[in-house]
Amino acid sequence: MTEQTTTDQPVVLLEQKGAALWITINRPDKRNALNNEVIAGIRAGYLQAEQDPGIRAIVLTAAGEKAFCAGGDLQPGQGFAFDYSKPNADYADLFRLATNTTTPCIVRLNGVCMAGGLGLLCMGDMAVAHSGVKLGLPEVKVGLFPMQVLSLMQRLVPRRILREWSLTGEPFTAEEALQHGLLNHVVAPEELDAKVDWLVSRLTDKSPTAIRRGKYALKAIEDMTFEQAIAYTETQIATMALTEDAKEGMAAFNEKRSPKWPGR
Repeated sequence: MTEQTTTDQPVVLLEQKGAALWITINRPDKRNALNNEVIAGIRAGYLQAEQDPGIRAIVLTAAGEKAFCAGGDLQPGQGFAFDYSKPNADYADLFRLATNTTTPCIVRLNGVCMAGGLGLLCMGDMAVAHSGVKLGLPEVKVGLFPMQVLSLMQRLVPRRILREWSLTGEPFTAEEALQHGLLNHVVAPEELDAKVDWLVSRLTDKSPTAIRRGKYALKAIEDMTFEQAIAYTETQIATMALTEDAKEGMAAFNEKRSPKWPGR
């Protein structure tokens, strides 16, 4: 399945593989740089995943082996076309959508990840990169700053590290990204797909109801005090115990069998 075409080539591919929806940026000749059509295609994938109960996970990646996403397309007429009459930007709205999506997302870094590409990286719940991947926030080198990216990255990376990356614009390695909490796993290039498949399988054999409600709760308590969070979560666990998935999970545990999740 494809979304958003500029010529005869789709800029974003949507393909369901088992219970996972793969969203693939398909501009390898442009280092998979972002433009409004790419953003719209990724958005379509997230919406499809959220609306289809048969989709249990999202994998966000890109075509080719050189780049995951080099950031916004800086070629004249190819980058972001800002509509200053609108209070919201499409890229920021994609962040809003991803943040509120209850389908878990794995980001598969197949190559260079720079600037706005790091925003896509931060949208995921988990991220895997191969050891040769380079990352960076080079916006200061062209008179810009990673403004929107900061809204997500500040929750993942220590403050002093984030300031160094964004103020100097210098690239960093996948190992450094792992060290500072931006990635979950760094593997050899030939092991990238196996690690992504392993993570997908660990998501899709679990209760879909528990995962979706759990993601919703994680988002809800982010800015709560402890007292607010504990009050909210104690009601949530009681409600979850009433779901069909919870009843099936308990029954399967006691009967020493694998659960057959109804997803309700």
